Amino acid sequence: MVKGFRLKRMLLALLVVVVAGLLIPEHARIPVQGATASDWHPKSFWFEPWGASGVHKGIDIFAVRGTPVVSAVPGIRLYQGEFSLGGKVVIVLGPKWRLHYYAHLNDPATPVPLWVAKGRQIGGVGDSGNAKGKPPHLHYSVLSLIPLPWRMTTETQGWKKMFFLNPVDVFTSRGP
Repeated sequence: MVKGFRLKRMLLALLVVVVAGLLIPEHARIPVQGATASDWHPKSFWFEPWGASGVHKGIDIFAVRGTPVVSAVPGIRLYQGEFSLGGKVVIVLGPKWRLHYYAHLNDPATPVPLWVAKGRQIGGVGDSGNAKGKPPHLHYSVLSLIPLPWRMTTETQGWKKMFFLNPVDVFTSRGP
């Protein structure tokens, strides 16, 4: 009887945490200091064919090497390091249980704190990873940890649209 009560309390606490995370407003900003909509191609999200990944699941924001990359949202830094394709990357868990992925950094800010305020510098625009030799840019992706099945399409890898959001929609929406 006591175990059942504890389990119910733990599940209720987990539900409260999940719902609270969904209710936090996002109000994301463009993550490259000084960038405007003219610094990325509006149709680059879900563009194919795109290298090893097949489909481009983010946007590339072009800027001068070293231009500050700032956190688009407040959140918890989950990872700072290197991936073969993304090069030097930072991953931040933000509101609505969304991961914000910043890749091809010239250098991540050292050290990126565990709690990252919106607008805090987390690195500089670069060409690390599979962007080596290409114009410096930030690859920015937003990934929902909670599936959004109504977003699924019949496009190539369209089932992944349940998770990958168009970053432009994220930082141009002002709804709750």
